[in-house]
Amino acid sequence: MFFVYVLYSPSANKFYVGYTSNLESRLLSHNLLGTKDWTKRYRPWDLVYTETYETKSSALKREKELKTGVGREFIRKMFCKE
Repeated sequence: MFFVYVLYSPSANKFYVGYTSNLESRLLSHNLLGTKDWTKRYRPWDLVYTETYETKSSALKREKELKTGVGREFIRKMFCKE
């Protein structure tokens, strides 16, 4: 099982899109354990969206889709109240 996820940093008003096979461990890394990651600068992160996939390739494909202009627009429409 693989997860595509969207994190939100309220302090920086930023979104982060990623994928993983262990969501709990990955969230811990983003919020506490990671030392060199881009996400460290914008802690704390809130998990705001997830999708589940059977294969790594399908999760990776969706992650890449969410990182395009169309994907960013999807995220903004779902989570930004403008």
